[in-house]
Amino acid sequence: MANSKNVKNHPFMVKDCALIALASGKKVQNLREMRDVLYTISPDSIYYHFWGGLLRPRFDNPEYHNDFAIWSAHSLHDKIMAERLAIIDPIEFNTLENLRSELVDLIEERLDEVDYPIWAKRDEQFEFIRSQIVIFDTRKTVLKPGDLPKALPHFSVGSIFYHFIDARRRLNNSLDDFQNWFLNFGDTYMDLCYQIAEIDPYFLPLYQLRQKLTSVFTDYFKKEKI
Repeated sequence: MANSKNVKNHPFMVKDCALIALASGKKVQNLREMRDVLYTISPDSIYYHFWGGLLRPRFDNPEYHNDFAIWSAHSLHDKIMAERLAIIDPIEFNTLENLRSELVDLIEERLDEVDYPIWAKRDEQFEFIRSQIVIFDTRKTVLKPGDLPKALPHFSVGSIFYHFIDARRRLNNSLDDFQNWFLNFGDTYMDLCYQIAEIDPYFLPLYQLRQKLTSVFTDYFKKEKI
């Protein structure tokens, strides 16, 4: 277990972030074209089209959680393809390359089922966007894990995205920033780590994810005081 001196030296530094959308120059009108572009498109584009919707206003049908599914439903009017794409959970894939392969496989499967590709209207083409994350220092810190129940409700949704979602791509161990912080305290918070590891952030709006995390931290530290 970490000693008190080491613990004191590890406050949680709160960051905020935004995803900047950058044009890739790639547009497609049907699934065959989409498959071909997916072979070579930047992994940052795949990341954006799965996760970027959490950080931007979205007024589409909430049953479709990624841009590929939304486009298939509303521009191709291919509900079968949309439903197959909608159930993909990127958390289940260790790398963006594995996620890319899943997308390609599903599209090829659908292409084998139809006589000819469905075309979207020219003004409804799918435009591949790549993302660049911009990080802001909030100058806020959380001194010890027991302070999280009070601090977390004041985190922006950008902070929740950065620390709980983007950290999994950013860090070699694929853990969120909260779990990595808890590891500084030795085995003290392993039970809490197990609890937050069970939270799947993909199908929750960020404000609900913040509420979920706050609830888990509150319940945990309430029991610790008993």
